[in-house]
Amino acid sequence: MRALLCTRHGEPELLELSEVPLPQPGPGQVRIAVQAAGVNFPDTLIIRNLYQFKPALPFSPGGEVAGVITALGDDAGGGAGARPGAGSSGLREGDRVMALCGHGGFAEQVIVDAAKAVKIPEGVSMELAASFTMVYATSYHALVDRAALRSGESLLVLGAAGGVGLSAVEIGKALGARVIAAASSDTKLQVCREHGADDLINYTREDLRERLRSLTAGQGVDVVYDPVGGHFAEPAFRSIAWRGRYLVVGFALGEIPSLPLNLALLKGAGILGVFWGAYISREPQAFQADMQRLLAWVAQGRLRPRISARYSLEEAPQAIRALMDRRAVGKLVVVP
Repeated sequence: MRALLCTRHGEPELLELSEVPLPQPGPGQVRIAVQAAGVNFPDTLIIRNLYQFKPALPFSPGGEVAGVITALGDDAGGGAGARPGAGSSGLREGDRVMALCGHGGFAEQVIVDAAKAVKIPEGVSMELAASFTMVYATSYHALVDRAALRSGESLLVLGAAGGVGLSAVEIGKALGARVIAAASSDTKLQVCREHGADDLINYTREDLRERLRSLTAGQGVDVVYDPVGGHFAEPAFRSIAWRGRYLVVGFALGEIPSLPLNLALLKGAGILGVFWGAYISREPQAFQADMQRLLAWVAQGRLRPRISARYSLEEAPQAIRALMDRRAVGKLVVVP
């Protein structure tokens, strides 16, 4: 089978399309014929050896996929008396699934843990399914589980036009919040508006702190969703309301900011880490419940994932480069 391999750490242009052996699922695993794979910010880090998880070389990037199960390993969620090819997870060969693999998704087939695969509902395309899990489940965990965002509260989303940012905009609206989207261009902000944002901030030409003061009548925002980091973090944190919650989601600008902790004290505010990868490993049942609610919202039309570009397996390095250069709006998808 074909796979896009990272044989040495570095820029996406170093990735190589190669023929590799067909992988075999082990206990508790399934093999998926990949029909679509989402492109995510961790892909830009893992190939440069900058991510928390560091797979041994060579490996394929690509952390989330959608496709068809072609094989199940022993005890892939099953037990005594389970039907052949099926486990207690309910997965069988031939099932359409969306799954998290961490890495390995930019390939024609990939091995994943059965606990991290979810059946794709009728009417949901493979491309949508491959674009959904990582960003929407991250934002749901952040806004619901970590920040306990309530209807009527205000939510600031930094980097709001990216895949994870747009998912936060939509989930914030689904929860009844007033959503303030901040992004780097008017074109990106128009996309945020189309996905439900109530107020817009172009932080390349507007002062973020002054604009937030104006929008909130000096009260500040209840929740800040920050996948960007860098120099935007402090003015956003200074704009937080009493009992506000600051969600540390990621560092797309490449700089981990230092925040003045006296502000947390003075405002009774919380700084909450959002390590979604650890959450789904430590609390798999909670993750499955999150996915069921999110997929129900998709069926109801409350969530509308935006796929802005599609790439072949050969073109996948270009997709990663577009994400690194912050040219992506919504999600990018690789179709092997």
